Amino acid sequence: MVPPATHGGPSPPNPQLTQQFLSNVLSQRGPSALPYSEDTKWLIRQHLVSLTSSYPSLEPKTATFTHNDGRSVNLLQADGTVPMSFQGVTYNIPVVIWLMETYPRHPPCVYVNPTRDMIIKRPHPHVNPSGLVSIPYLQNWVYPSSNLVDLSRNLSLMFGRDPPLYSQRRPNPNSSPNPNPNPNPSPSPSHGSSFGPSSSGNSLNLGPAVSSGYTRPAIPPRAYPPSPYGSGSGSYSRPQSDDPTEVYKRNAINKLVEMVHGDVTGMRKAREAEMEGMFNAQGVLRQREEQLNTGVKEMQSEMEGLEQQLQMVLMNADILEAWLRENEGKTRSLENVDVDDAFECVDSLSKQMLDCTAGDLAVEDAIYALDKAVQDGAIPFDQYLRSIRLLSREQFFHRAMGAKVRATQMQAQVANMASRISQYVS
Repeated sequence: MVPPATHGGPSPPNPQLTQQFLSNVLSQRGPSALPYSEDTKWLIRQHLVSLTSSYPSLEPKTATFTHNDGRSVNLLQADGTVPMSFQGVTYNIPVVIWLMETYPRHPPCVYVNPTRDMIIKRPHPHVNPSGLVSIPYLQNWVYPSSNLVDLSRNLSLMFGRDPPLYSQRRPNPNSSPNPNPNPNPSPSPSHGSSFGPSSSGNSLNLGPAVSSGYTRPAIPPRAYPPSPYGSGSGSYSRPQSDDPTEVYKRNAINKLVEMVHGDVTGMRKAREAEMEGMFNAQGVLRQREEQLNTGVKEMQSEMEGLEQQLQMVLMNADILEAWLRENEGKTRSLENVDVDDAFECVDSLSKQMLDCTAGDLAVEDAIYALDKAVQDGAIPFDQYLRSIRLLSREQFFHRAMGAKVRATQMQAQVANMASRISQYVS
């Protein structure tokens, strides 16, 4: 484990450079494109940006991953350290989080990446001898709610309960051999050393591993050329010639390289701004696509309802046309028409309904005539009341019988219509 650097450690990654790097690698096309689904690249970018914001010690990069069957593929990874707290001291566990081809629908692969002076604890409940990590959060990965920030938080908790790495003590070549080494050296908090007794047989410390020489990997190199002035490590040596021609040529070359570098930087920033706008537009278009799909489904449902209504209208039109064809040409003289034969009933229910309706209307006319007679004084009032009571009783029976006949007719009509619809559809 690497304790947090307090002085002179690596500076935290620039969020803007991280976003630029992710935009570049996720927007590549052709043979060099990363094997992620196009509809999930925006979510992958969001997960990695959130991870680097919450855990600056983890930086995204691209590397070649070799599967068990020998296939090699270029994938994204988050390489660095995850902090953990053990016995009141904070340590850093070097890990590599590989984003597999099916990410984020499936969990990533997490490996503990020990340095040369570290070994993996055996046995460990969550880390196998090859460094592969298996924790409940990975096993219960749920798309799209699971993410890398929560994964790193769970890794810190699990490693804090049971550290997966131990430091392996190495002899100091500059020190003289001590015939009587102290098997229980006292811990040095200033160096973050391991605590607990050490094994005298294999010189292994039984506390959490600590390595002061582990350096967090950097973001992969960008697509722009290196600075012509060197990195300060001696990689660029200034020529010793003082010839004015050589000096002029060197200055001109440096100036041209600096101009090209500035142009490339400006173009890269412009392309990244365009890519950011395209990612935002893609999210808006995805929302509109969902709205359009919902509208299409509603229109399809409405169209099905209208088709059913159209079938009913066509069926009724066929019935009316058939009735017109049957009754076309039937003309009768009005003076030869018998009132009782003016309506032809097609069945007994219709005839019964006609009789009930005629009786009801006849009683209604009789009551009206009695009202006029009593107003004119043609009949006494007590006789009017007796007649009204008898007529009302008779009218009640006519109306009750008509209601029963109407209900029976409605049931028969519904059954007939259902049979006709089934025949029409088939």
